[in-house]
Amino acid sequence: MAPGAARMILAPLIFEYMRLYPQVSVEVVTEGALVDVVGQGFDAGVRLAEFVPPDMIAVPITRTMRSIVVGSPAYFEGRARPKAPQDLMTHRCIRARMASGAIYRWEFEKRGQSLELDVPGDLTLDESDLMLQAALAGQGLAYLSDSATAEHIAAGRLAAVLEDWSPAYPGLCLYYPSRRNMPARLRAFIDLVREAK
Repeated sequence: MAPGAARMILAPLIFEYMRLYPQVSVEVVTEGALVDVVGQGFDAGVRLAEFVPPDMIAVPITRTMRSIVVGSPAYFEGRARPKAPQDLMTHRCIRARMASGAIYRWEFEKRGQSLELDVPGDLTLDESDLMLQAALAGQGLAYLSDSATAEHIAAGRLAAVLEDWSPAYPGLCLYYPSRRNMPARLRAFIDLVREAK
């Protein structure tokens, strides 16, 4: 399964599934790396649609998503807000370490122009929930999903910048191998995901 924002989206589905089917045991494993669900013995996995293997069946869980740059009002106090991605090079950014160990390069696109930046920052985290908490605490700018930040932006705890540089991308999918004899427990969860969308 996917960590971070995916947990917030999946938790209500899993809890509803357990309420409807109390006789079924559920095990959720969160892992940042791209795991071979069949090889590891899992019924299904969750990934961004673009990373679902072509031999798997994908069921959308979320709408399209966007990653946006956010900062707290305290962070922006006395600082100019970035107007273009290159402006980030003069800001404190909360960097993300991926499961592979590499530092994630923030991705931007506008009118056909794409740009990836290795942003500066003295705080590097490997968990999006921690990045969100750090941004809320004024530790710097974070690059997070719009679904994870929407509530905080609406409440004024965070402000989004560079939104015109933040393109949409396909959202999260539940994916599983094509099988003739699908376990009833998986079929029930797939049906729940489809109803919830």
